[in-house]
Amino acid sequence: MQVDTARYLVSRLITTALIVFGAMVLLFALTSLVPGDPAAILLGPQATPEFSQRMINEMGLNQPIHVRLWRFFSNVLQGNLGIDIVSGKSVLKMILEVMPYTIALTFSAIVLAVLTGVPLGVYAATHRGSVLDNVLAFVSVAFIAVPSFVIAIFLLLIFAIWLDWLPVLGTSRSGDWLDEFRRMILPTAALAMGWIGFIARLVRTSMLEVMGENYIRTSRAYGLSERLITYKYALKNACIPTITILGLGIGRLLGGAVLIEIVFARPGLGRLIYSAISERNYPVVQGAVLVVVVIFVLVNLLVDLSYSVIDPRIRHAGASRRAGE
Repeated sequence: MQVDTARYLVSRLITTALIVFGAMVLLFALTSLVPGDPAAILLGPQATPEFSQRMINEMGLNQPIHVRLWRFFSNVLQGNLGIDIVSGKSVLKMILEVMPYTIALTFSAIVLAVLTGVPLGVYAATHRGSVLDNVLAFVSVAFIAVPSFVIAIFLLLIFAIWLDWLPVLGTSRSGDWLDEFRRMILPTAALAMGWIGFIARLVRTSMLEVMGENYIRTSRAYGLSERLITYKYALKNACIPTITILGLGIGRLLGGAVLIEIVFARPGLGRLIYSAISERNYPVVQGAVLVVVVIFVLVNLLVDLSYSVIDPRIRHAGASRRAGE
């Protein structure tokens, strides 16, 4: 069993490294092929050709693409994500300054979605066909269909403008944790709404499938309480697909955080990437997107490992398949 676990872990680490490598190559290629002259955009139309050429030389855009690719890989491996061509600051330092805001927003949205969506899904599965089940089905589909930035605008108008219950924009500048918590409510809710509906529907479907399994019928035959069967046996197995979807959803949540940060004027990786793209600030774009990719891949690695802990058959099946090959 320990050998199977080690093989599974090594295979996942190799896959993770290959994904990051491929993402780095694709990221460099995309930023190199984006139309537009970054020097002209940064310097404005009044810049002289000599000054523009000097800026291009400083950015290294005059070098062959293979030289720039090698330099990009070398710098990343050394922990150097480059220098912001606008402010002259370290890109890594800029990312570390805003990353806690994005992580806090994404983590809060995941927690809210799980704490709300899972109980709703369990209730809908155990009260199949009830009025509340039908209402939850309609609301869940509505939440999934509406984009997060649209929900954000409506929440902003209702709770911040019309009712004046919550702060409108930005983050707390006084270091007041209560004020920051109040400012996090609307962005978190806007980002989590779609996932609440999605998780509720997924848990409901998984629960209904699991409740029809033989071991559930056997548990009932032995006289175990319905509450024990539902929450100890059925819910554990029903949550496996939810855990997997959450891992994949990290990327979508990070992407949704871009728009949420713009709508609520919050600092974060989203606003940093958006500003860098509009300025053709390649070092910041490459560094920030690479960090997002690494976060996404690492989270999915942790999800895969937790998935194999919950259901060891996955680990053993993977090891047996590789042994057969």
